[in-house]
Amino acid sequence: MTATAYTVAFEGVEARPVQVQCAVTTGVPAFSIVGLPDKAVSEARERVRTALTALSIALPSKRITVNLSPADLPKEGSHFDLPIALGLLAALEILPRDAVAQTLALGELSLDGTLVPVLGALPAAMCAAEEDRTLLCPRASGAEAAWVEACTVLGASSLLDIIHHFTGRQVLEPARPGEVLHPVGHRDLRDVKGQERAKRALEIAAAGRHHMIMIGPPGSGKSMLAARMPGLLPPLTPLEALETSMIHSIAGLLTDGGISRTRPFREPHHTASMAALIGGGRGAKPGEISLAHNGVLFLDEFPEFPRTVLETLRQPVESGEVMVARANAHVRYPCRFLLMAAANPCRCGHLSDANRACSKAPLCGEDYLGRISGPLMDRFDLRLEVPAVSHTDLDLPPSGDASAQVAARVVAARKVQETRFADHPELRTNADAEGRMLDEIAALDEESRTVLNKAADRFGLSARGYHRVLRVARTIADLDGADRIARPHLAEALSYRLIAAKEV
Repeated sequence: MTATAYTVAFEGVEARPVQVQCAVTTGVPAFSIVGLPDKAVSEARERVRTALTALSIALPSKRITVNLSPADLPKEGSHFDLPIALGLLAALEILPRDAVAQTLALGELSLDGTLVPVLGALPAAMCAAEEDRTLLCPRASGAEAAWVEACTVLGASSLLDIIHHFTGRQVLEPARPGEVLHPVGHRDLRDVKGQERAKRALEIAAAGRHHMIMIGPPGSGKSMLAARMPGLLPPLTPLEALETSMIHSIAGLLTDGGISRTRPFREPHHTASMAALIGGGRGAKPGEISLAHNGVLFLDEFPEFPRTVLETLRQPVESGEVMVARANAHVRYPCRFLLMAAANPCRCGHLSDANRACSKAPLCGEDYLGRISGPLMDRFDLRLEVPAVSHTDLDLPPSGDASAQVAARVVAARKVQETRFADHPELRTNADAEGRMLDEIAALDEESRTVLNKAADRFGLSARGYHRVLRVARTIADLDGADRIARPHLAEALSYRLIAAKEV
């Protein structure tokens, strides 16, 4: 007696379909699971056996073999419990085989037969929709999976409920999507006293997704400015929300199946390891750069991160994706994020203040910021000096626009870019443009081209730096509502590029 059930194995955010082939044959009584299972999958036989016993279903004294196909694909996680149980019940002719074969199941079984929520319900629902199958999962995971409209999602509380559903005694209701989570509230940009140039740089970075580094003494407001960035960014589009939520589903960060339209803001501590930042560990889980996909990754105390960790950012920042390569896994994750960094000018932080700087000045600044390699620094579109704020500035009333006003201008600029790249779905912001597309959208007149070429020669801009100036200038023009880049737009873009060049 044989039967087949279906489930998924996860490779990054991709859910690959897996056949669960169950055979009950004569021979020495045994319960074997084959097909590259990990420890959690191998232990499923004990959970399944005990759960069936709790439902007064005794396994026959025969040889039970469960094959997870394709056999060369590693299988990890406890979500294989439910499909193994369904395949076994179908092989024992307790459940109809055709009905079981039309579903894609995942879920962990408790010893009493109840279903425990598992990670990855959203990517599994995407796979079920592509395979034209109904997704069967724990009730607690149903709200998350139900966001995939093309898939019918059935959530159950226990294995008994599923048996009643397949035998016609009880019909499982389709799961409903979780709530759209709304932000509690963002910190307002008007809370920042002074630093008008830094506020302008934040607006440009948010409008075009340009990477930004701030260098200034302690207490100048670098972290305070970065904390205001989420309030300037537009909400996630439905496509972006789905992309981000799939990564958060794999990482177990979705709460009650709710999906947020707010862009993620991740700020790992400078003691974070390479695996925590880039991804890896057991099962090659997503790292902070992938959890910040479509959002912001803020690295405070940037030079304090281990240099080997910082250097791993160079490729993901350019490509928008990262390949986590391990001995037993090669997993690709998307990581299209806005990188923000903050650093003191030196270890003591007071390099620009002759009364407070250490005796090693200016060498202490060169040694400290020298931890940031030239190629990595070259990837920042906006380099900003954040000077100390005087006491008199702190007593002044709030100045500048509120976050809501700046966010409105950012949204308008993003809509211009959305229209511009409508025929190029792989491009979403000006920071993504390159090659011929960049030449088209950032065309310069003869005068502006001469200014840019002189600046490139004078300050030794690399080819990457040259193109990043053009992208920033295009974003500044979008914020001004201009069709073409004018000389003031180019001059402002150059000013952000050249500042802080002397420190590294």
